[in-house]
Amino acid sequence: MLVKINNQSKHPLPQYETKGSSGMDVRANIDSAVIIPPLGRALIKTGLYLEMDHGLECQVRPRSGFALKKGITVLNTPGTIDADYRGEVGVILINLSNEDVEIQDGERIAQLVFCKVEQVELTQVEVLSESNRGAGGFGSTGVK
Repeated sequence: MLVKINNQSKHPLPQYETKGSSGMDVRANIDSAVIIPPLGRALIKTGLYLEMDHGLECQVRPRSGFALKKGITVLNTPGTIDADYRGEVGVILINLSNEDVEIQDGERIAQLVFCKVEQVELTQVEVLSESNRGAGGFGSTGVK
């Protein structure tokens, strides 16, 4: 599947790091380092612009190593880039650690995962059909 990308950053295109990777790492494209204080958040630009077919979305997800080592994650996980969006890809990062975290230009800050999506038609009904689960949620199927 082909996705068009306009790379206006000073960094190489995102790429899959291994043959089995689901996501492509995306890099910060910033003029100077950004300090994110504990529980602070920042919008980090990437210099990337996408064009994809309808029926696709690009999800912006955290990088597990970044989360584990620095306590940084993507705030609106997963962030969604819609097929008709043509603006710059930005990543909303939040610092869940107890220390300031510095984001450097070129640092791998998130990953992009492309997924198929469908638009549905909603129809109003008075009653929904029964299921074994019913209205049970939030741990209703057990913890083990």
